[in-house]
Amino acid sequence: MVNVIDGDMSDGYHTFNELYNHRSVLFSVICNLNSKVAWKSKKHADGSMFNNMFVVGIETPAGMFTYHDEMMWWNRYNVPELENAPEWDGHTSDDVIRLYTLVDSMENDEL
Repeated sequence: MVNVIDGDMSDGYHTFNELYNHRSVLFSVICNLNSKVAWKSKKHADGSMFNNMFVVGIETPAGMFTYHDEMMWWNRYNVPELENAPEWDGHTSDDVIRLYTLVDSMENDEL
């Protein structure tokens, strides 16, 4: 028997869909509070994109961090729209820690 993993799969507390929605809300708050260094685009740097998705990113003192999000959440992000996203700098999900550097920057009024 093959287990099918989809958005309705749960860890007993939350479904994947709920967790992705939470991630979207939380990242939109971070980007909206730092809108001078955040952006969104319907296209990657090379002009491609995944169906019904956009990319949203933020430049932190430690480097870029981005997520793909569903088009239905486009208006959650009150940040500048770019024709094409900046070139991906190679960051991975492990680099989410870069977001912590925004706290120091906000405290020092660097952003």
